[in-house]
Amino acid sequence: MSNRIDYASASPDGYKAFGGVYVTLQKGVLPKELVDLVYLRVSQINGCAYCIDMHTRDLLRLGIVVDKLVLVPVWRDAGSVFSERERVALAWAETVTRVADAGVPDADYDAVAAEFTDKELADLTYAIGLMNAFNRFGIAFRSRPAFTDKVANAH
Repeated sequence: MSNRIDYASASPDGYKAFGGVYVTLQKGVLPKELVDLVYLRVSQINGCAYCIDMHTRDLLRLGIVVDKLVLVPVWRDAGSVFSERERVALAWAETVTRVADAGVPDADYDAVAAEFTDKELADLTYAIGLMNAFNRFGIAFRSRPAFTDKVANAH
């Protein structure tokens, strides 16, 4: 399977606009590890190989332990591996990503609103929306993970 188009080159202004949101979030109030955990979980739900690879590598560079990393898909059953704040953020990421399934129930909103300030909640939701958009680009245009190029070059 090969890339369909390089969407960043095909539409640099659109890519730059999305990139601006990414940069804003990087400079924001939320910890980078929390945002990257959310990016990873959203990408897992959507099945974007490129983004799963990228955010896994980002989290490893930040020093997340592998034991925690591999439990992201099953965070609800991982006990105290994830902090309360991380669990609430991951739950919100799942709810917002799967918005077509059940909307956004009041209980889900109330849980995240109790843990995050209004600014943090807005930024967290921007991060979720941004990653959902990037996942759709990655999947639609078949962006390959960096790892696949390394494997191909090793053979």
